[in-house]
Amino acid sequence: MKTLGLVGGMTWHSTVDYYRLINEGVHKRLGGSHSAELLLLSIDFQPVEDMQGRGDWAGMGRLMGEWAARLEGAGAEGLVICTNTMHRLAGEVEKAVNIPLLHIADATAAEAKRRGLGTLGLLGTRYTMELDFYRGRLEKEHGLRVLIPDEPGRTAVHDIIYRELAFGTIREESRRAYVAVIEDLKKRGAEGVVLGCTEIPLLVKEKDSPIPVFDTTALHAAAAVDFALS
Repeated sequence: MKTLGLVGGMTWHSTVDYYRLINEGVHKRLGGSHSAELLLLSIDFQPVEDMQGRGDWAGMGRLMGEWAARLEGAGAEGLVICTNTMHRLAGEVEKAVNIPLLHIADATAAEAKRRGLGTLGLLGTRYTMELDFYRGRLEKEHGLRVLIPDEPGRTAVHDIIYRELAFGTIREESRRAYVAVIEDLKKRGAEGVVLGCTEIPLLVKEKDSPIPVFDTTALHAAAAVDFALS
């Protein structure tokens, strides 16, 4: 079994799910008392959130590279960034280490292709929805069509993540707001919706959505299990 290095803490609520899902996946595949071989670096999210607010992606890139190198130095054979947004810095991470980075968008695209879906709605932080690092990878490398909410929808989705989900707060009113955004994406042609923030699955489940949902936390964790046991 390969040892996985997890860059977590962004936020810790979803990192808990990564830890659980990867261990459950290994146990399901191997049985007995087997569990995953993991190295977890869980960072303090406040400085990261502050840097995001300032647009200091260069500074965050240096930090992400340092964290990845620490995990490689500790024995990690593959890296998992336990958040969608920070995959904007995937290139900086890959330059800092000599081990594979398991990209969350690749796991999402593989599942979309398996289901035969070509047009996806994308929910996430404003950075994930509006910048090219996630949408571009899905579109240019995997041939998918990606739709994002309109401006009011993007604002609602982003604010609920940072004001509620990041603190583990789940509100029915917010669930309804997300479902309304998904309904609009469906009307525009979305065949499924990517829950492109690892906190969103805490709020929106398959049963809540009018179209299939892509739980990126679960998909990424499953890809990590496949890598660890390959």
